[in-house]
Amino acid sequence: MSENKMSDIIKASMDGIRAFTDMDTVIGNAINTPSGVTVIPVSKVSMGIATGGVDYGTKRIPGAQNFGGGGGTGLSITPIAFLTVGRDAEVNLIHVKTSTTDIDRIASLIEHSPEIIEKIKESLS
Repeated sequence: MSENKMSDIIKASMDGIRAFTDMDTVIGNAINTPSGVTVIPVSKVSMGIATGGVDYGTKRIPGAQNFGGGGGTGLSITPIAFLTVGRDAEVNLIHVKTSTTDIDRIASLIEHSPEIIEKIKESLS
């Protein structure tokens, strides 16, 4: 009997998340600007679910079972970047500045290293 009740708790949590988020939450709707540039927001979605329950008997009614349970859901949506598509079909990714760690800075440096090396070569030529 408690199996159905736990399933109901989990289903209620998942239905709440589905009602709040969809694919448009991660890759947002395109925004067309008057200058012809299309901007597409990109977000990070993090989620956590906790559920629990217990069956327990009663002393007053032998064989009777009671159920106690509950659940909770946490959801975080963080904008991380914007994709821009120009009139000439040039695509750029613009990162949203957040508090960065050294690892994020190193990853960004590695990501942009071909551009940096090319600029150094051009300046030495």
